[in-house]
Amino acid sequence: MVLIYIDHADQDIKNASLEALSYGATIAKQLGTEAAALVLGNIATPLADLGKAGASKVYHLNSAELNHFDARQYATLVADAAQKLNAIVVVFAHNINGRAIAPAVAVKLKAGIVTGASSLPETSNGFMVTKTVFSGKAFASIKIETPIKVISLNQNSYKISNEGMAATVENIDLTIPASNIKITNIDKIKGEIPLTEATIVVSGGRGLKGPENWGILLDLAKALGAATACSRPVSDADWRPHHEHVGQTGLQIAPNLYIAIGISGAIQHLAGVNRSKTIVVINKDPEAPFFKAADYGVVGDAFEVVPALTAAILKSKASS
Repeated sequence: MVLIYIDHADQDIKNASLEALSYGATIAKQLGTEAAALVLGNIATPLADLGKAGASKVYHLNSAELNHFDARQYATLVADAAQKLNAIVVVFAHNINGRAIAPAVAVKLKAGIVTGASSLPETSNGFMVTKTVFSGKAFASIKIETPIKVISLNQNSYKISNEGMAATVENIDLTIPASNIKITNIDKIKGEIPLTEATIVVSGGRGLKGPENWGILLDLAKALGAATACSRPVSDADWRPHHEHVGQTGLQIAPNLYIAIGISGAIQHLAGVNRSKTIVVINKDPEAPFFKAADYGVVGDAFEVVPALTAAILKSKASS
């Protein structure tokens, strides 16, 4: 069996986990076995629908004790489930929660692990997994030789399937370890598209000159239905909140479209966004390093280009 851990927030399943599920289901076909999903905690999404993404079964530990993520607690439960179900491969999304528990699960299962996988494993001669290394500048192929294997999949690396049948949902009986975390208060950011889930991201840097000029970026993001982000110097200067910082020391994202406005493109920033499917750079400096990584580049003043781009998008929407 290939077991896929399903991450969720506010009782809704994250897209990254649906990618991991479809990825795991394809691995199961390669190995001639079945794919099963593991869900911990209360959830609103109909679990049988996970069959569309490739699960033949869904194992659910339905307990309010698990509604707040505790990495130590979750790692124990996933490892226990893998052992109980005789899983030979355990798959996670390589998001914040997946990165927190996948290594611990591998230790508990004495399993080889590849984090941040970028493609399906090669199974014709062993079990070889490819991942990006050196901040996305190269690829490494790693052979896992242990009986149980653990993989976390980079976000936006695999297409979500929608062709499967409804899955069978079963309760799974696991002993829930005591949590060492006490929740005293939860302060949620509302009204924003989560960066890690966004398919379009509009990001700004020091080229916008100050927080008072951020309106042009917000208008573009609203027109595109995009999330907003920023470079580290911007968040360090308190122009924008720190949860918008993307880069090597911030969030690492992989949207379908990343628009960088007034960002020079230092290597630390590129490390957080270079898995984007399409990168558009708007910068008045033709020598900005970011242009070397861009799919499309606009050399021009952001204060002229961005409002014109927003107006063109709104006009196109109005006429369609």
